[in-house]
Formats: sequence, structure tokens, C-alpha cells
Amino acid sequence: MKAFDHFYLVPLACAILQARGAEEMLPGAKRVLFLGDSITYSGQYVELIEAYFVTRFPNRPIEFLNLGLPSETVSGLSEEGHAGGQFPRPDLRERLERVLTKTKPDTVIACYGMNDGIYLPFAPERFAAFRHGLVRLREQVAAAGAKMIHVTPPVFDEAKGQGPGYGNTLDRYSEWMLGQRAAGWDVADVHQPMKRVLQQRRKADPKFFLAGDGVHAGELGHWIIAKQILLHFGAKDLAGIESGAGMARAHPNGTQILGLVQQKQRLLKDAWLHHTGHQRPGMNQGLPLAEAQAKAAELDQQVRALAKPQAAGQDSSARPRTADHRWERRVGDGDLSDGRPLELRASVNHTGVGPSMDAFQ
Repeated sequence: MKAFDHFYLVPLACAILQARGAEEMLPGAKRVLFLGDSITYSGQYVELIEAYFVTRFPNRPIEFLNLGLPSETVSGLSEEGHAGGQFPRPDLRERLERVLTKTKPDTVIACYGMNDGIYLPFAPERFAAFRHGLVRLREQVAAAGAKMIHVTPPVFDEAKGQGPGYGNTLDRYSEWMLGQRAAGWDVADVHQPMKRVLQQRRKADPKFFLAGDGVHAGELGHWIIAKQILLHFGAKDLAGIESGAGMARAHPNGTQILGLVQQKQRLLKDAWLHHTGHQRPGMNQGLPLAEAQAKAAELDQQVRALAKPQAAGQDSSARPRTADHRWERRVGDGDLSDGRPLELRASVNHTGVGPSMDAFQ
């Protein structure tokens, strides 16, 4: 075959494979709703998942909505004196019907469990409340005509967090969830992969951690969550990628796209939370939803332009920078190349960012 033929056939083959992948991953999804607690609300794993779909399948628009709510449980439980006695933990049941009615998703991805055992050793009554809460969630999502995808809770680090024995509690919650696959549940596992990374890396460096407080994952932790969910969907190209930055760099404009996706997600999440309503004090109200959506649409237009194949072949350095990508070094997880645990977190200039995660215990 002539080299001239290869010039055309290689891109054609890539386009065919991309189209097949787009059909296989989240088939039929147009609007994906993420539910969860403060780990979901912080949003990094949601941003990475959206950036993956944009860079790999630029011709398949999917709307990703993050309505995670800090402190929330699916079990309806709350420990005595939560938040210094200021308020009990929000119960998903209070807002779920409104959220489903107003967002109208076709797919719901929910990550609960971290707060549901109330940071105490395993107890059958708390476990029952967690199970019943997940069943109620499934029933309401099905009644709304959406597909339900569960995510096992992230790992709890007893060396950093306050809750002796709570690691075992979440182990058992996760094992039960994975067991429901036999009953037809769609369950993505992030718990065991995070636990393996934590154990393996801590053997080499006793100071290593994924979450400084044992609960709220940093950059590496969120990458593991995003990667495991995407692998569950069939993203085979991520098998050897070790960071969100590495995932983004697989596309010529990926880093810039990720920054814009971050801006868009952080504009929308507070606006949607306020629009749908909740009972959690101390949250940022954000912009009115219509205003946030208008600004997000402008950002999305830039994202789609950068993601197009013809744009990927151009020199993105000649394009105006639409996001301020500053990497801020903080105590946390991530790159251990200099011997100290660090969290590398992308900072972007945006409107409507909520309070720091320190407020969301």
C-alpha cells in the first residue's frame, strides 16, 4: 500500500474507533447527574470525567451536572453534635425528588457511603439504613426514567482521620455494593483501588496519604476516582495513565480544555444547588441559574472549538488563553518526587466558587 493511502486510512481508522467508543461508553446519555457528599461537591473527579469525554469524543455532547452536597448521607443518619451542633447532616431524601424533576437526567451517578456510617465502627442498624437508602435512591431514579450507576465510597484513612475501625465499616459497605452486581446493579468500584494505592505507597513512604484529613481526597485521590469510573465505562486508553494531567495531555489542547471545564463546572454547581434547594447551611449561593448557564455556554463553546480534530492539529499556543492555569503546591497527596507529599491542584479564575473543603467536615 502506498504511503499516500496510509495518510488517509490512519485518521479514518482512528475516527471509526473513536465513534465506536463513543457509542459504547454511557450509551444514549445526554445529561449525566452526579450525586454525593463533599467529595463529589469538590468536583475534581467530575471535571476529569467530563474532560475525558470532551477530548476523546468531541462530536458527542453530554451535559455533566454536579449536585453533590457536603455532609449529605443517603442513609438519613447524622451523629450527635455534627458540625459542632450547628446542623444535622442533610438527608438526600429531602431534595432528591426536586433534583430529579428540575435536572431531568437520563443517567445518575451516585457516590455515597463516606458519611453514612457516621465515622463509627460497623453496626448492623447503620448498615441497614445505608442499604435501604441506596434502594430508595434506585427506585426514585428508575421512576424518573434514568439509568442508575453506583460508585463505592472512597477509602477512609484511619491514620489521618478520626474514626477508629471506620475503614472496616466502609470495606463492608463496598463489598455489599459490589455484591449487588449479581442482582443487576451497575456498580463502579473506587474503594478497593484507592485502598491498594494507599497501602502500597505508604509502605514506601509512611508519610504518604490520599486525604489529609482521612476523608477528602486530594488531586491523586480524585484522579483514581475518575479513572476507575472511566475504566468501568470502558476507557481502555487510561490503563497506563497515572494522573489527570497525563490524561489531559493525551489531547494537544487537553490542558486548556480541562481548565475551561473546571471553570464551567464550578460556575454551575452552586447555581444548580441553589436552584434545586437544600437544607445545608453555609453554602455559596452562586449565580442565578440562567446567568450561570449563559456563562457556561460561552465556556463550552470554547471547549468544543478546542476539542475539534482540526483544532487539535493546530498550535494551541497561538490561541488566546481563556483559563489561568496556576499550579498551587499544598500539603496533600500527589507527586512525591521531591520526597514530600504534595497536592497539585489546578487553580482557575472563575465565578461562584464555594468555601474551602475544610468547612465541609
